[in-house]
Amino acid sequence: MGNVLCEHCTAECCHYVALPIDEPETKRDFDDLRWYLMHEGMTLFVEEGDWYVQFRTRCRNLRTDFKCGVYETRPAICAEYKAKDCDYAGGDYSYDHLFTEPEQIVAFAKEHFAKERTSNRKKKTKRKATRKGRVVREKTIQLGGV
Repeated sequence: MGNVLCEHCTAECCHYVALPIDEPETKRDFDDLRWYLMHEGMTLFVEEGDWYVQFRTRCRNLRTDFKCGVYETRPAICAEYKAKDCDYAGGDYSYDHLFTEPEQIVAFAKEHFAKERTSNRKKKTKRKATRKGRVVREKTIQLGGV
């Protein structure tokens, strides 16, 4: 084999499709993601804050030697793919989150909503403290004028 990376490649990038999805916000959104993960070959990941669903599926134009059968007329997304992004080369994937099992998204959702509840309590506490502060100042002003 030569020294060209493509000569060693097993075409990992030709074995999946990843599509952006909306960031889940509700319990129903998270339940839908759980449903995705109940299907074989499904993965969810978050990369640089963006959510994706990934389907494990082989490109029908991939030859047995892992070369593209329609290389000259391949889609733009394939032509734009750079060797530095190559999955075979072990590109440095630093997912924010990676979900391969339904239980993982359930645990993430529980943590997400727990943080949200804590955040909402802190906001309410700050508002109450502010209201109390105003009331105290108003009473102080009234008492001082007596």
